[in-house]
Amino acid sequence: MIWAAAEAGADYGKIQTMFADDLTFRPEFEEGLTRNGTVEAIRRPYRPEYDRLKKLEFPTSEYAWYVEECGRAGLRPLTTVFARGRVDEVARFPWPAVKVASYDCASYPLLRDLTRHFRRLIVSTGATRDDEIEEAARVLQGADFTFLHCVTIYPTPLDQLHLARMEFLRRLTSSVGFSDHTLAERDGIKASVVALHLGADVIERHFTLLPPDGTKDGPVSITPEQLRSLCRLAHGGEGDREAWVREHVGDYRPMIGQARRELTHAELLNRDYYRGRFAARLPTGQVLYNWETGPPA
Repeated sequence: MIWAAAEAGADYGKIQTMFADDLTFRPEFEEGLTRNGTVEAIRRPYRPEYDRLKKLEFPTSEYAWYVEECGRAGLRPLTTVFARGRVDEVARFPWPAVKVASYDCASYPLLRDLTRHFRRLIVSTGATRDDEIEEAARVLQGADFTFLHCVTIYPTPLDQLHLARMEFLRRLTSSVGFSDHTLAERDGIKASVVALHLGADVIERHFTLLPPDGTKDGPVSITPEQLRSLCRLAHGGEGDREAWVREHVGDYRPMIGQARRELTHAELLNRDYYRGRFAARLPTGQVLYNWETGPPA
């Protein structure tokens, strides 16, 4: 995957610092909750999720190899840190930047921890309220950071992209991008190219060598061929992007949406589950969530 992404023209390759032992047990998600026909909590039982994640772990003992292999391929290595207790461990390796997941944009203690260790942060803002994003910008003041707009609906319909959100983010930082979770088999790279056309500096996409049903993220993951086309357009001129959008997308106004908006019910449900999904484990047995003050384990 490293070499396929590099050969397609990608600039960064990202892994996840995500460990099953950091997963938190929250009883409301064991069965989920539906009241009067409205879902109030999604169903995501702890044990099956723990078992699934345990099989997917990429141990930190392999991080030196990963960083070096990315260097050999010509990729800059990245990782997303999902729990504060992992920051010091991850910071031992020479990452040029670190990623912050959407649900941690408002985890200000985590942001402060990361700015102490890493030169650059790339922060997704999906499922985060405007006032929380503004506070995150204040916390990150003086740091080199990018805000990525994203919509935390998987996959994201094209008419719910709200790419105008990048205008709002640009008031807070000079570097703005888009994390694209559209359906790859149906929508290809359309949303990403329109985002580039509208001025995005960074595009993040899931990437796979497997069929769409080969992984959990497969439906929102692009292929090497799609990545090659996207990178060619990203690294090319605006005239090429404009021509591509005119030929392959046409009227992209439904993708623009609103610069300021309320989160949808689906986004709030995902926020409710994913914010707090991981936490640091303290010696007392308690957990420290990423937004809570106090020293991580």
